[in-house]
Amino acid sequence: MRKFIAIALALLPALPAAAQRPPVTVPTPGTTLTTLQHAFDRAAPQPLQLWPPRTVLGYQDGTHGHGGLHVTCTDVPARGRCPRSDSGEGPTGRRAVQLEFHEQRSGQRREIGVTGWLERIEWERTCSEDYWEKSEYPLWTSTTRECHIAPSGTAATLQLEAMDLAALVAGRWQAELHLDVRSGLGGAVLGRQVFVLDVTVTDPGRAAIHLPGHGAAGARMDLQLELRRQPPPASVGGQGVLDMCLYDGLGSLSSQLVLIARDGGPDVPDRPPPLFSVWHQGGGRALHERIDYRLQVLHGGRRLDLHPGVHTLLEGIDTAELRPVVLPGMDQPVHCVPTPLTFLTPRFPAADKREGRYEGDLTLEMRLPTRRP
Repeated sequence: MRKFIAIALALLPALPAAAQRPPVTVPTPGTTLTTLQHAFDRAAPQPLQLWPPRTVLGYQDGTHGHGGLHVTCTDVPARGRCPRSDSGEGPTGRRAVQLEFHEQRSGQRREIGVTGWLERIEWERTCSEDYWEKSEYPLWTSTTRECHIAPSGTAATLQLEAMDLAALVAGRWQAELHLDVRSGLGGAVLGRQVFVLDVTVTDPGRAAIHLPGHGAAGARMDLQLELRRQPPPASVGGQGVLDMCLYDGLGSLSSQLVLIARDGGPDVPDRPPPLFSVWHQGGGRALHERIDYRLQVLHGGRRLDLHPGVHTLLEGIDTAELRPVVLPGMDQPVHCVPTPLTFLTPRFPAADKREGRYEGDLTLEMRLPTRRP
């Protein structure tokens, strides 16, 4: 006879690990300096933590009053704008310290919020499972929620959210945040926290050859040709200037940029450089149906000739004068490098050309450096 033995298995849920107290912590006296560098593409901003979640400011048994620790701003608004003394607020949640950022290249200033909050810590698990009270308090309040006994510690979180950092346009932004850590017993200053922030924002997706007078990347340009009858024979020539500004998407911190001009007309093997051409609208391709012009860009106080299809190097972008412009789709200015474009048509005898209207296509291309600042 075969025998079968039934074995019953009881599956029991795992018990949670025993909650542990945070380490005993004494508030840091004097000035604590923290330097943080941060870089991101504006198309995908990344948050920056100043105090990681639940950074313990102070935690000892209840006789030390660390359950009422709080953080206030100083008397210099540019280094953090928030209450400068205990506000006495209850657990109203996360709030922002307004901090002024300064862009080193353009001088632009922008104020954005640094989000922070406090959490209170129990010495014994009187009203919690893990020593942590569930409420979130503004940074600047000593208020506590007593449950039989007062809390014995305070932790803080302080961070720049990605959505707030996205308010910074391309460039290198710097700021200093000064905060005082205060006692819960009378509000005396126990120590100062200084955060030195260096944030580099790139935005290569918005790099553009900007034409301020046209609001777009395309424009119709008049060569400004002028007929002179004196001295004879009658001659035609002129000069037209197109307002142009180069935005590298890197806060104009590039050491150099490259411009390439391309003539959209037919090939002209006998045309000497650095000439471009417009053609009679009747469609002819003879010499008397073509008008040649030179193209020059003004950069760094010098006029540079652009040659068809040739890479023209513009150096010193990171030291050139800047101009604020608002690009399409943006609600705040960026700073580009003014580089006016001159269309120069050398004088020729009027009788040498067919009378009528001449047209041509010109394409400008800007290339960014492979190495970003």
